[in-house]
Amino acid sequence: MSDQPSDVPGVPPGDLPKDLPDDLLLRSAGPADLDAVLAFWKAAAEGTSISDDREGVERLVARDPEALLLAEAGGELVGTVIAGFDGWRCHLYRLAVHPDHRRRGIGSALLAAAEERFVRLGGRRGDAMVLRRNERAQHAWRAAGYAPEEQWRRWVKPLAE
Repeated sequence: MSDQPSDVPGVPPGDLPKDLPDDLLLRSAGPADLDAVLAFWKAAAEGTSISDDREGVERLVARDPEALLLAEAGGELVGTVIAGFDGWRCHLYRLAVHPDHRRRGIGSALLAAAEERFVRLGGRRGDAMVLRRNERAQHAWRAAGYAPEEQWRRWVKPLAE
């Protein structure tokens, strides 16, 4: 592993963890990646969503081609994050790192790339949905500088079946 990771678009090497894999590549997902992403989420992400299907992810990538960021090491998909910006708010979803590749800075690199994207687009604050029971994720988000807002509660209504 190198002392100065690179190849993370828009993120200065000094802002990245020192223990990143040498061959880490971050890039936006394209239509050809979608089946692999969906399979990856089943293996590496906690929880599922009504939009965790090919149609939902195709719609995301078609609407915002830079939103779904992938991390690859050794040609293998090892991490994802969705960095959604609606022109007003910056939302982070599906930060997931394969269990065999955790604690190597991949999640931090994905977040750094997502945050750089938000700043470039004019975003001023990022938010993430984190499962209450996922203490490991809560620790990771806190370590990245995020904090829960206890006064808010998520309200959901399915619009389609």
